[in-house]
Amino acid sequence: MFRILVVEDNKNLRTLIAARLKQAGYQAFQAVDGEKALAILDSEQIDLMITDIMMPVINGYQLTEMLRQAHYDLPVLMVTAKESFADKEKGFRVGTDDYMVKPINMNELILRVEAILRRAKIANDHKLQIGNVVLDYDTLTVTAPDMTYELPKKEFYLLFKLLSYPKKIFTRQQLMDEIWGMDSEANDRTVDSHIKKLRKKFESRPEFQIITIRGLGYKAERML
Repeated sequence: MFRILVVEDNKNLRTLIAARLKQAGYQAFQAVDGEKALAILDSEQIDLMITDIMMPVINGYQLTEMLRQAHYDLPVLMVTAKESFADKEKGFRVGTDDYMVKPINMNELILRVEAILRRAKIANDHKLQIGNVVLDYDTLTVTAPDMTYELPKKEFYLLFKLLSYPKKIFTRQQLMDEIWGMDSEANDRTVDSHIKKLRKKFESRPEFQIITIRGLGYKAERML
């Protein structure tokens, strides 16, 4: 089940969006402003964020820009009453993936969410297949005809992230920020330790390989 964070200071609208997302089969988290959203992002694995712009404490522009500067790649959909081209341009420049103007059509919102998730290369069934190997996000399992692994949560998220973007180099800091959270006490050794465990488990698999980029971080190569 995809996990979506709704950041909106209007309680009625926030509740309505969350209810419609649940109806469509998503798990919805709610935050009243950007500060509360950051706390949720630090503790939960979120697949997509829907955010208002005009909010107290940390607004939608600031929130999105902070996430992009911290190398968070999760997709962002801005939902706002600000409809001028300048407002939209600012939204896209700080890193949003899509933009909707209030009042919004809830059915259109769901269609946009589905499209954004497709563009984010996350399979609609929350599975990723490389050759005979299948990663199931909901069960945290990696399976093939000759093996089944149920991985610890952080190991699975790390492997799923790398294999979702083959050949893309992720720095250790990017991986720490996204998998462990920006305020986590995780360090380079934490990432290296998890990579070492993943390599030990899957070193004999012909389907993929985790490669160290000296001085930078890691990337995954799909071999099939």
